[in-house]
Amino acid sequence: MKAVRLEAVGSISLREIAKPVPGPDDLLVRIEACGVCGTDRHLFHGEFPCRPPVTPGHEFSGIVEAIGTAVSGFAVGDRVTGDPNIACGRCGHCHAGRVNLCGNLTAIGIHRDGGFADYVVMPQKQAFVLPADLKPTHGAFCEPLGCCLHGVDLAEIKPGSSVVVLGGGVIGLLTVQLARLVGATTIILSTRQASRRALASELGATATVDPAATDVIEAIAGPAGLMPGGADVVFECAGVRETVEQSMRLARAGGTVVIVGVTPQGMKVEFEPFDLLFRELKVVGSFLNPYTHRRAAELIASGVIEINRLISRQVTLEEAPGVIANPPAPGEVKVLVVPGMG
Repeated sequence: MKAVRLEAVGSISLREIAKPVPGPDDLLVRIEACGVCGTDRHLFHGEFPCRPPVTPGHEFSGIVEAIGTAVSGFAVGDRVTGDPNIACGRCGHCHAGRVNLCGNLTAIGIHRDGGFADYVVMPQKQAFVLPADLKPTHGAFCEPLGCCLHGVDLAEIKPGSSVVVLGGGVIGLLTVQLARLVGATTIILSTRQASRRALASELGATATVDPAATDVIEAIAGPAGLMPGGADVVFECAGVRETVEQSMRLARAGGTVVIVGVTPQGMKVEFEPFDLLFRELKVVGSFLNPYTHRRAAELIASGVIEINRLISRQVTLEEAPGVIANPPAPGEVKVLVVPGMG
């Protein structure tokens, strides 16, 4: 079968490899779509730990082609989405229900072969059945939506809250939709891309800001800004130094900052501990998707989350290495790799 292989940092290409064989508790899944994530680019550049050589791709869905001898609850032909994050179930964090902090965590597409391939093998406990009539490409959004759900859960948004979202990529645009669904009445998104600002407004943002054209802090939290004094909740969804530093200055006194964006490993930011103390800010990291993947699948199946307009383009496996090795195109939200697309 064909698979995109990350051989080492800075080395990625399409290869012919053996089709995987499912173990007793595994599903063999024919990939219908797999999303390109910013983390995939971090892997390529050596900015996120992984175990090459490996097939990346952790945002995937597809059709069950074979099942292991001990599998129950799944059948050949099922459409499924896969939670890529495999917890050990034995460590202290797992016993406490913090499976995303598992000390033995392994991830499909990072530590073991993932979805940028014709087929992937995954444990049955990581799989969730999707409706047979769901658009095939939509299942690939369950993983990023699950990560956003965890961030929104941590934010504890109350109906009537004010929210700022920094970053207009897929995580930011999904977070805008979730904030609207849980009752935020003022939602401001900041991003340089005009097309993303326009899309955010259509998806539920009540206002948008262009950080290239204005001082974001003054435009949002300044005395004459959109939210004088700052927002109840700020979501950092871009994973860059500038927005991480902005996030703490955009939250009101007593507000909450949720760091959702994945920054390059080793990146440092500046902040004033006195400011966090004096304004009693709550700064929370949101890592992965603990117990949210099923909810994400149900939300996508329900149709309440807009997916179609988040898909910028679909590419083949042959094109995938070039997409991963290069920055996103201007205005791009989500690229999907679709094996077999011709």
